[in-house]
Amino acid sequence: MSSSSVSDSLFARALKLIPGGVNSPVRAFRSVGGAPFFVKAARGAMLTTADDRELIDFVCTWGPAIHGHNHPTIKAAIAAALEHGTSFGTPNPYEVEMAELIVKFVPSIQKVRMCNSGTEATMSAIRLARGFTRRDKIIKFAGCYHGHSDSLLIKAGSGALTHGNPDSAGVPAAFANETVVLPYNDRAALDAAFAANAGQIACVIIEAYCGNVGFIMPDAGYLQYLRDITAKHGTVLIFDEVMTGFRIARGGVQERERITPDLTCLGKIIGGGLPVGAFGGRADIMDMLAPLGPVYQAGTLSGNPLAMAAGIAGLKLLDELNPYARLDALGRQLRDAVLAACQAKGLPVQVPQCGSMFSIFFTPTPVRDYATALTGDAKLFARFFHGCLERGVYLAPSAYEAGFLSTAHDGAALDRACAVMTETIRAL
Repeated sequence: MSSSSVSDSLFARALKLIPGGVNSPVRAFRSVGGAPFFVKAARGAMLTTADDRELIDFVCTWGPAIHGHNHPTIKAAIAAALEHGTSFGTPNPYEVEMAELIVKFVPSIQKVRMCNSGTEATMSAIRLARGFTRRDKIIKFAGCYHGHSDSLLIKAGSGALTHGNPDSAGVPAAFANETVVLPYNDRAALDAAFAANAGQIACVIIEAYCGNVGFIMPDAGYLQYLRDITAKHGTVLIFDEVMTGFRIARGGVQERERITPDLTCLGKIIGGGLPVGAFGGRADIMDMLAPLGPVYQAGTLSGNPLAMAAGIAGLKLLDELNPYARLDALGRQLRDAVLAACQAKGLPVQVPQCGSMFSIFFTPTPVRDYATALTGDAKLFARFFHGCLERGVYLAPSAYEAGFLSTAHDGAALDRACAVMTETIRAL
């Protein structure tokens, strides 16, 4: 599908000034073909493109919009904060309230530090774990994406996987040598890695539920095994809950699975749609941060009052509405519609789903790690993506990204989207 005239014009201008015409690679549509559309407004479950097309949105700004776009309560909170200024460069009352809410909601967090993005959160948590343990090596998992810092952009998911370049140029080999990459859901690989690097592993960082290679859940008992082996070896366990925090459950995956990591990385929902990140956990580890300890981390806009006000409003809405059972019902409705349509068509498909997160893999193989995710038919997904887009439904423009629902999808929006997906599958 070719983009329409206003989007075409904007993209042509962008290509002259911005690498690839986009400020985040997956937006370029390289994985699915065609040119991206531009959005001028969003409300509820809908995007309005620069050409005035209305699209039902299952990207939700890649996760933050759990209440839908431009929610009036969040909008009002930003407006109220804006009356007092945009940035102070000093501590502000919003930071304290946000910290109190995070500690209240997330079981493992005793202290928290705000930053400006998920990448900053994971990068800082890794540095903190290394400083705390006085070890250098880290373990991550193939297909898990933790932002674009050097130590973590190795066998990554998200846009790195979409563009067929999971090992970025510009990452020194010496950095990569300190990162051990393991397959997700493989206990034997964990055993072998700890045996081969005895006393050297500072931390294990994991997307407890993967969202950046598509949505993948852990095998039963796997996260507990990971908790046990890291505790045995004095290794810091970091849950990257930038996507799943406050989305899978109020307290994230760790609440749902009853696992207590040592550190947790957060973002997305806690900014209410504005740039944000945070990391927190055990007080004895967090107290290694400057100004108390020797691990340095800082940020001019950390704890920005507008982002904090938006995030506080969003978290309070979650506390008030407790929408998780309803979001899971919406997710199951979408999953079941896709499964039924593919069964009727004779297409093999996997639709992993939990709560408001899901993925669609066109493969007969159950998807449980990076390798099985790659068995999905990406060309067929691209046809499905464009068929849905032509009919007014926007999915992530990659076969390897999670989809998201919001409370605003309840009712007609989701009914229409399920009908569109069914119609598109029939036409494949």
